[in-house]
Amino acid sequence: MQSVEQVLAVAGRGLKGDRYFAGEGSYSQGKVGKRQVTLMNARFFRTTDKAANFTFADSRRNIFTDGVELMWLIGREFYIGAAGFRGIKYCDPCKRPSHLAGLNDNFADVFHDVGGLVAEVVVTGLIRVNDSIITPPKGY
Repeated sequence: MQSVEQVLAVAGRGLKGDRYFAGEGSYSQGKVGKRQVTLMNARFFRTTDKAANFTFADSRRNIFTDGVELMWLIGREFYIGAAGFRGIKYCDPCKRPSHLAGLNDNFADVFHDVGGLVAEVVVTGLIRVNDSIITPPKGY
């Protein structure tokens, strides 16, 4: 896991350089494009003492937001920078991040009900740190 200042989101694939882009992620089952991008609200890392034990990288999520209700984006299209997305489903937190980070706290318990959002890339484009999440007007 590594933090980057910008990344290319590719329609039908995900984020260039990410393990899921190549179909190598734990939940991709060897299929390119099966699970493309995960988003999580950064504020949940500040809400409990146990959450403070986890870093953003430990969560294994791709994009962190602030001030956005991610569940509202399920079934909707939205943009981050020049890249277009469609919110697919809630991202259940699992135990895998705890195991990979070597932490005793259970990620699934600490982040219960705030695991984030799984999205697919529908428009190829560049995303930069601090880009806003924009939803197009109705009928767009």
